[in-house]
Amino acid sequence: MTASSTPRPAHYWLMKSEPDECSIDDALAAPGATVPWTGLRNYQARNFMRDAMQVGDGVLFYHSSCPEPGIAGLARVASTTRPDPTQFDPASPYYDPKSPPDAPRWLLLDVQAVRKTRLMPLAELRERPELADMRVLQKGSRLSITPVDAAHWDRIVALLDGGG
Repeated sequence: MTASSTPRPAHYWLMKSEPDECSIDDALAAPGATVPWTGLRNYQARNFMRDAMQVGDGVLFYHSSCPEPGIAGLARVASTTRPDPTQFDPASPYYDPKSPPDAPRWLLLDVQAVRKTRLMPLAELRERPELADMRVLQKGSRLSITPVDAAHWDRIVALLDGGG
């Protein structure tokens, strides 16, 4: 994703997914290695998705709510936003009866898995002083989507690729 023949993404993101709902393996196995990022129910994360995320942006695919949370792969934003249909489905755990179809509250976009990486656990991220100001490492940070600055992205990709 950082090859010289590929344009550098405008932005970078860390996106959390529970691996029992959608893991990096699930994403890679999906048609076109692309999955809709459904179930987002936080206004700040929704606003990142709606206002700042662009097709082609880099994504650190992060497994959360599991025995060992951490970065499990690299992905990219593959579509613009559209209404998340789970908000209208009473059978969905993400159903929101206060979100009318003519003015939906919740959005999704597609994420395309690029590759699975070794797991970079949260503990390893915390051990790296150069990553200390990443939002995911801030006390109380529970957002499922957070921006990642280019220096952090480059450092993490280098570490995932075996560079020290």
